Amino acid sequence: MTFGYGFGFLLIISAAAVGVSLPFFIGSLFLHRIQGWLEKYPKKAAILRAAGEGNWFHQFKAVTLIRISPFPYIIYNYCAVATHVKYGPYILGSLIGMVPEIFVAIYTGILIQTLADASQEQHTLSAPQILLNVGGFLLTVVTTIVFTVYAKRQLKVLQGEELLLQ
Repeated sequence: MTFGYGFGFLLIISAAAVGVSLPFFIGSLFLHRIQGWLEKYPKKAAILRAAGEGNWFHQFKAVTLIRISPFPYIIYNYCAVATHVKYGPYILGSLIGMVPEIFVAIYTGILIQTLADASQEQHTLSAPQILLNVGGFLLTVVTTIVFTVYAKRQLKVLQGEELLLQ
């Protein structure tokens, strides 16, 4: 069952808000352990620490870039509290950074549903439908790659700035 773009987006973004908030608050229970890990691996933690530096907008930008990049969500969700990222830029940056991934998930679900319906009902898709589905899928893949490459480059800049400050 698909919910469409509008309701599907609201459903996923609501679940994502809960999914990134709980580890943020749970992470505060393990603050000393997480800080110990960050101190033990300073190079690996440089990206995470960079997110906690600067003003509200800098934190928001860093969190958004981390979410767009292929950085493991689970690690950042728990470590964010130890890097002194405020909750406001964390939640907003997380949700905005997840938007591309959410649209990919929704589009993929709708595309699979369309193909399943066509297969089940034993009818063929018209040429324009096939072109739109294939074109949309390719555009989704290319956009995802572009966002990921951009985010990785920007995170390297942030990481370099963090290493210079140490």
